Amino acid sequence: MNIRLLAIGKTDNKSLQTLIDDYTKRLSFYIKFDLEVIPDIKNVKNLSEAQQKEKEGELILSKISPTDQLILLDENGSTFSSVEFSEYLQKKMNAGIKTLVFVIGGPYGFSEEVYKKAQGKISLSAMTFSHQMVRLFVIEQLYRGFTILRNEPYHHH
Repeated sequence: MNIRLLAIGKTDNKSLQTLIDDYTKRLSFYIKFDLEVIPDIKNVKNLSEAQQKEKEGELILSKISPTDQLILLDENGSTFSSVEFSEYLQKKMNAGIKTLVFVIGGPYGFSEEVYKKAQGKISLSAMTFSHQMVRLFVIEQLYRGFTILRNEPYHHH
């Protein structure tokens, strides 16, 4: 199985980017992983919230192939402990899913079209985090999930 993480807008915090790169490298020992950043939409101040979500939605959907399984990082999604998340990943691998795509939306969330296409939603927390931090948390939890599946000691650190 391949895992892709789609995110809107680049990370301008160098320290955060260093951590993202570190966990991306660690994760690649377990699975083919790819972080793809969709550039921010230009001239958003001229767009309504709905129009911005619409445009971001079109960009997100243009990156998805019909066989991909789309999972949205969404405040109304399912919550998991790290162990439950590792079991979730194992189920996806057992189901023979070729590519699992996690998506972090823009500041206003997702368009209706993206919600329709999604096969699931996951919430990392009831708290709100910056979109840049969410990237790190998702990648770190993916890494943690694979260490749990492999019975490796990282999980308890």
